[in-house]
Amino acid sequence: MVGIKDVARQAGVSVGTVSNVINRPEMVAEETRTRVQAVIAQLGYVRSESARHLRAGRSRIIALLVLDMANPFFADVASGAERAAREEGLGVMLCNSAQSPAEEADYLSLFAEQRVRGVLVTPADTSGRNLADFRRHDIPYVVVDRVLASADEGCSVSVDDITGGSLAARHLLAQGHRELVYVSGPMHLSQCRDRHTGALAALREAGLPQEALRRIEGERLDVAAGRDAGARLLGMAPRPTAVFCANDLLALGVLQALFAAGVSVPGDIALVGYDDIEFAAAAAVPLTSVRQPAFRMGRTAADLLIEETGEAAAEHRHQRIVLQPELVVRDSSISAPRH
Repeated sequence: MVGIKDVARQAGVSVGTVSNVINRPEMVAEETRTRVQAVIAQLGYVRSESARHLRAGRSRIIALLVLDMANPFFADVASGAERAAREEGLGVMLCNSAQSPAEEADYLSLFAEQRVRGVLVTPADTSGRNLADFRRHDIPYVVVDRVLASADEGCSVSVDDITGGSLAARHLLAQGHRELVYVSGPMHLSQCRDRHTGALAALREAGLPQEALRRIEGERLDVAAGRDAGARLLGMAPRPTAVFCANDLLALGVLQALFAAGVSVPGDIALVGYDDIEFAAAAAVPLTSVRQPAFRMGRTAADLLIEETGEAAAEHRHQRIVLQPELVVRDSSISAPRH
């Protein structure tokens, strides 16, 4: 690699002069500045940002650690975070924990080694140990799509998933269904638990027992897990007439399984997803879904992190921001059940 000393030697100037040309060009005579810039272009010199950040103690990189990079929901979160960061001249490093606490811990260690400016994280480790260990590195973080137990721990930006689960179940109940199935990912994830809690609350409001909500729990929150859940749905007796899925990827997998078996959606089974990813509206049967403001979530989280790590950091106060979901009704759920 070409270093600053190589540029100085080739241009016949001091290292300090090259540094001034790069960082404070107005301090260098035009003739010298032009000569040094020509050598920089000739040699292809690129300054080491990491070394400069270590000297300054401040990085221009924000790390974003998500649960599943294949999920379009997290792509929208990343897009919002990237937009806020770019407006401040910062970059975003996107990493994927694949829902693994061990991989999450490895990435958090890497972020500490690289001394990133701050971290946006959707925790895979529900015990909180990984973040507790990371806290000792004194690198600010904001939790995304989760609520921290205490604002003293840091900022968090999430969606009211209990309300979201209630919206989905109320909609199906309003269509005349009296028994529902909830297709979930791992119930140790707070989103899955909260959406289930909201659905149960809607049943209680309707005077129905909690047994009216059956549950299928999968190991993951992806399309393959949805197809597996769809196969299990087909084997249920009595077969359900309404299904609420913990996210849209699960719902799309269920839809595939039902179609393959010749089951009509919504004629035989009404279906509701969660997240309202772009593919929900484009499905073979447009999918009713609970919309999360993913872009806004990512942008808000990045704004909080930028504030905490910026010039006004001394005035920063941790916040727990909870955004509200909304139900988007499409063809997959609007028919009344068959009796």
